[in-house]
Amino acid sequence: MVTHTCSSAGIRAHVLWRRRSEPRWIHWKIRSPGSGTRAPRRKGVRSLVLESSPALRTAGFAFTAWRNAFRALDALGVGDKIREQHLQAQALRVMSSSTGEVAQELDLTAVQKNRSGPNEIRCVRRDALLQTLEEELPRGTIRYSSRIVSIEDGGGVRILRLADGSTLRAKVLIGCDGINSVVAKWLGLAEPSYSGRMAARGLAHFPDGHGLEPKFLQFIGRGFRSGMRPCNQTDVYWFFTWTPSENDKGVIESGSKLKQFVLANLTALKVPPMALAVIERSETSEVFAVPLRFRPPLSLLTGSISKGSVCVAGDALHPMTPDLGQGGCAALEDSVVLARCLGKAVLGDGARSGTESQRIEEGLREYAGIRRWRSVELVATAYVVGFIQQSNNAIGGFLRDKFLSGFLARRLLKMAEYDCGTLWSC
Repeated sequence: MVTHTCSSAGIRAHVLWRRRSEPRWIHWKIRSPGSGTRAPRRKGVRSLVLESSPALRTAGFAFTAWRNAFRALDALGVGDKIREQHLQAQALRVMSSSTGEVAQELDLTAVQKNRSGPNEIRCVRRDALLQTLEEELPRGTIRYSSRIVSIEDGGGVRILRLADGSTLRAKVLIGCDGINSVVAKWLGLAEPSYSGRMAARGLAHFPDGHGLEPKFLQFIGRGFRSGMRPCNQTDVYWFFTWTPSENDKGVIESGSKLKQFVLANLTALKVPPMALAVIERSETSEVFAVPLRFRPPLSLLTGSISKGSVCVAGDALHPMTPDLGQGGCAALEDSVVLARCLGKAVLGDGARSGTESQRIEEGLREYAGIRRWRSVELVATAYVVGFIQQSNNAIGGFLRDKFLSGFLARRLLKMAEYDCGTLWSC
């Protein structure tokens, strides 16, 4: 994101720079708080979104939005719009791929002990989220076909050189450019590591309705981890993770081969027929696979999340394996915290002194401090949960199915308890 000018009276910033098709748009609004029924006063900051693709597009189809994500979406003012389009999950059912038995089932409608309120979990279509956020932006905010190839210092500003040969000067640069982030590389963050696992994902359409219960199903063990989640009454998202071997070469060459690979593996296990039917229903054009990578937690502890007026968010900051379903949620958390920290820096909260550029740098350091430990916790926990759930070890599988499944399921809910605060307070 490039912020060109700012107003001392107020700020309204919008979306972070997004690269390729990753749904890491960070949208924020900062308003001067009023009292009673007094309408908040708004003024603006010119901002620009650099989108590398020629048009708005998505990959990944859907993502799990837990309670923490909806807290962030509510802070951004779009939570109810997303709720209207997606089903609330009533239960989380974890099943053993080895025995076909239910290892754990959590009622998501009940208020859990020591929780601050009811659970909220929906499978959100990425295109619906992006469209909702795009509608909040003034015309001309997004500049398409704008891929950054290098970043240079330029006397208090950052000089951005784009692939088309053009140059931009930015007072503030926020990189939300995904796992291969140019901004993260400029900051010196370690390259993401390969987890040794792959993930296939797909979306099944049922024009006349899928008829499934609003439950999130997950199948674990035997070296695989798979699941399915209804997004709404007609769309069902599914995933399948595995550790590739020499025999798997070529399976990701096409959607058709990948789909048959997933079906062959799940058919050999004790997976309900409805799960196979969902995958069968998917068009091959809507099936793809990616290697699962993560940023080593130690590098997040020691690396630079911000430097001067530059920082990162979303997958550019904390790429993680999908085993917690928290990647997109964490990016939304980033947006609220970042907006709040920048807002205090630009608007002034009486606690900061110095020039505007000094306050912005201090605000970004505050953001980095808040998000560092949260990022470490999410990345590390996701890796461990995935390792346990996908384990093919006989002893490990027995312990997981009989004793650890409940703990792991409750851990998912625990991670969703995080409250990023509002745009004005934590």
